[in-house]
Amino acid sequence: QVQLVESGGGLVQAGGSLRLSCAASGSIFSINRMDWHRQAPGKQREWVARVTSGGLTNYADSVKGRFTISGDNSRNTVYLQMNSLKPEDTAVYYCRAEINRSNGISQIYWGQGTQVTVSS
Repeated sequence: QVQLVESGGGLVQAGGSLRLSCAASGSIFSINRMDWHRQAPGKQREWVARVTSGGLTNYADSVKGRFTISGDNSRNTVYLQMNSLKPEDTAVYYCRAEINRSNGISQIYWGQGTQVTVSS
């Protein structure tokens, strides 16, 4: 069994910063990549950023230059540093991980989500 637990969400004023964390635990052999997605009220879930086990990163255009994703392979943890936050960044942020189990099977796991609210 694998669990992803997010933390770090909250309420912040526009222009402020937050740092999200997502820790994976359980029966993990290795992790290929970890992503952050978000879902605003009334909208579809959208991809925000990803980091591979090798440290390669990619970002959605809407957050490029403001958000930074990083991973700690030793802790099976991914972080999302969010700076210059805007009201439109308000959403539930979800962690997603592509995890290799010891049986050789790769599976996708999602966290429960953490709320980020940016006030204007």
